Amino acid sequence: MSQPELSVVIPVCDEAENVAPLAAEIVAALTGREFEILFVDDGSCDGTAAAVQACRAAGLRQIRLLRHSFRSGQSAAVCTGVRQARAAWVATLDGDGQNDPADIPKLLAARGDALLVMGNRVGRRRDSGLRRLQSQVANGVRARLLGDGTPDTGCGIKLLHRETFLELPRFDHMHRFLPALFQRAGAQVVSVPVNHRPRERGRSKYGLFDRLWVGIVDIFGVIWLKRRCTPGLVVREE
Repeated sequence: MSQPELSVVIPVCDEAENVAPLAAEIVAALTGREFEILFVDDGSCDGTAAAVQACRAAGLRQIRLLRHSFRSGQSAAVCTGVRQARAAWVATLDGDGQNDPADIPKLLAARGDALLVMGNRVGRRRDSGLRRLQSQVANGVRARLLGDGTPDTGCGIKLLHRETFLELPRFDHMHRFLPALFQRAGAQVVSVPVNHRPRERGRSKYGLFDRLWVGIVDIFGVIWLKRRCTPGLVVREE
């Protein structure tokens, strides 16, 4: 297989019903490009791994399956996928089908000098009022405390520079703080409006506690990290 220009990393946990539709949409969105799709199965208890293998057996040779021996969380799954990716640029998607793969070319087009392109979900009217409130509060708290200038840090669809990502400090829930972490590394971050779809299959893995409060300690940890880093250091051998 030739070197891909893009790796698409998808953390999945008990998403057997979403694997095939999502894979087909990614292939359609990236027709004409060299790419690979990495499904990272984070300790699923259903037929998620079998569904990924069935897609590959059906002829989608771009697909790779990585499996965690036990459930480790979304950030760990993202890190696994990025480490194993073969392309210099990585797009991430949630495995629930709510991110639209058709937005990936839009992120690529908006890249410019940025090393992280974040999706900004629009059209969330079909989400429940409680869920929209959760997202607004979480994003508002993070934006005020971290000053990352990113309207939607919780969006699962994003485009990132692999080498820069691998240099970031790693911790649980780090995927929620990528804009601040990339800025800490001296990288430019941009946001692009993207589509947001209702979940059609499977069940959400997050509740009120997960969305609002689990990251409070992490926010102060990221503040600590930012204050102890001076980006832009250049090393020259003479």
